[in-house]
Amino acid sequence: EQGDHLLANLCADGARMGVPRAGGWASASVPPGTRVPGSAWHDRAPGDPMTLDIDWVRQQFPAFSSPALDGWAFFENAGGSYPCRQVVERLEDVYRTKKVQPYWPFPGSSELGAMMDESRTRLAAMMGVPEDEIHFGSSTSQNTYVLAQAVRMAFRPGDEIVVTDQDHEANSGVWRRLAAEGFVVREWRIDPETGSLDPAALGALLSERTRVVCFPHASNIVAEINPVAEIAALVRGAGAISVVDGVSYAPHGIPDVSLLGADVYMFSAYKTHGPHQGVMTVRRAAAERLVPQGHDFNRGDMRSWFTPAGPDHAQIAALAGMADYAEALSVRHGGRPAHDVMRDAEIERMRPLMEWIRGRNDLRLLGPSDPERRAPTISLVHARPGEALAAELGEDRIMAGGGCFYSDRCVAAQGVGIEHGVLRLSFLHYTTADEVDRVIRALDRVL
Repeated sequence: EQGDHLLANLCADGARMGVPRAGGWASASVPPGTRVPGSAWHDRAPGDPMTLDIDWVRQQFPAFSSPALDGWAFFENAGGSYPCRQVVERLEDVYRTKKVQPYWPFPGSSELGAMMDESRTRLAAMMGVPEDEIHFGSSTSQNTYVLAQAVRMAFRPGDEIVVTDQDHEANSGVWRRLAAEGFVVREWRIDPETGSLDPAALGALLSERTRVVCFPHASNIVAEINPVAEIAALVRGAGAISVVDGVSYAPHGIPDVSLLGADVYMFSAYKTHGPHQGVMTVRRAAAERLVPQGHDFNRGDMRSWFTPAGPDHAQIAALAGMADYAEALSVRHGGRPAHDVMRDAEIERMRPLMEWIRGRNDLRLLGPSDPERRAPTISLVHARPGEALAAELGEDRIMAGGGCFYSDRCVAAQGVGIEHGVLRLSFLHYTTADEVDRVIRALDRVL
């Protein structure tokens, strides 16, 4: 019953996460680039579930009440978000009262084990998968490394792996290195002008020897939301395993993986309001094709197959705080799915920034300009290096970053020098309209 309740209130809306769907109310009345005072998400009508209660939202994040951060606007969320208080409270509780080996029948230990189990149960419900398909690691990079070893041992030289040049290094480098083991690595390349991946181009790369296809839900540079369901279906039709990097999408609403059809989906909790953990779901049919990487005595427990080292008990226990927050966000907004609440707020926040960018002839936006098609991770190319621009924005108390952000191939494929890099402005649903206005004014001054 709890799982059904969470799924009803937390799971993602299909079209917003790469699942085909007709219609969509969020774009019905406000064209791209329009900012309408009093419209949805701009000014909140008390008690209206269709508008974001931004004051309540920010009260859930301790960072916004920190004197050290007062007056600063945070636009480097893609590198790591602020954690919600529900996560912080759980983590503090573990370290204060339960920091012992879990699952033993004595005080602290049994309670810690129960907290860890709760995190698995509630994340599984949010992602629409069975509990034994959820795996935890210290980061997404570690999870993909372990997964690559499982693939290397399961298949043989001459088998093929497809990667993209749109991905973060975490879902690219580990697979490319398997070429040294005799695997054939094929690259699904982006359009150098748009940064997009064309699903039609993937077909030519698939063969009877294709075993794994790796791609992002949304790039941390281009930020276009890829049609995961469509791509996963192509991969499944070829008899291969789809490995989806959701690190740059999940912070904007954790998706229902059962709707996406991905065999493997992973994201970083520390970029999704949570603790520093990587979360990975591996569907049973895919897991059973691979070689377990956990301790030999755990071979009968699929939950341990892709966890070769001792897990971080406290961080795992704190993961349930993400579900606490998402559920509270949903309840606060009339039972609307947390994913939709987040996405709609972010789409509205992007509109004035996209409109401002379109009015500049000295900036190149990487990825689509339509807020409906992208995550709010906005990479800009200017005559000056991205890192230098980010440093100047700091003078206006704007926190931003510059560079390639572990996506050198993606940046280079679009004709941008690695040393030059991009200015990246990334935000979440807790970003205010005033902060977006501030970054626009700061950019006007800097440029």
